[in-house]
Amino acid sequence: AFALLLYNLEKPVIAAVNGVAAGAGVSIALLSDIRIASEKARFTMAFVSRGLIPDCGATFLMPRLLGAGKSFELMYTGDIIDAKEAERIGLVNKVVPHDRLMDEATVLAKRLAKGPPLALAQIKRAVHSGLMNDLEQQLYFETYAQNFGFGTEDFKEGVSSFLEKRPPQFKGR
Repeated sequence: AFALLLYNLEKPVIAAVNGVAAGAGVSIALLSDIRIASEKARFTMAFVSRGLIPDCGATFLMPRLLGAGKSFELMYTGDIIDAKEAERIGLVNKVVPHDRLMDEATVLAKRLAKGPPLALAQIKRAVHSGLMNDLEQQLYFETYAQNFGFGTEDFKEGVSSFLEKRPPQFKGR
């Protein structure tokens, strides 16, 4: 239930990984929309060492993010990878100096918090559905979401702020 709550949360979810993410720690990071890692971070899908399979949605999310081959390798071996390798294979979005991790994550969180909440929620839904839909289904979803967006106060504010050359003040309506 926790995995679904985090995955379906209508707000952007940022994981800031500062040490070893092992097993469920990696799974929770995978449930996040954006993953930032300290240069000291390490990742391992250690479940296999305990005679288990990954949980918390890792077998659903990791292949979609990294592809089946890399997912099999990490899940079968339980190998530990460092932050740079995690970034190279797409497990994390960005690696930052250890002492800057929380500052970087906070700056990003504040930036996203100023964004249009309804559009951010629709983007999240669109990306999630795009992982499972075919192109035709996804085009229908995008049309629905765009039409919904055109009717929001945030859309009007976005256009007005653009024309008036000022930062937008989104309200989530």
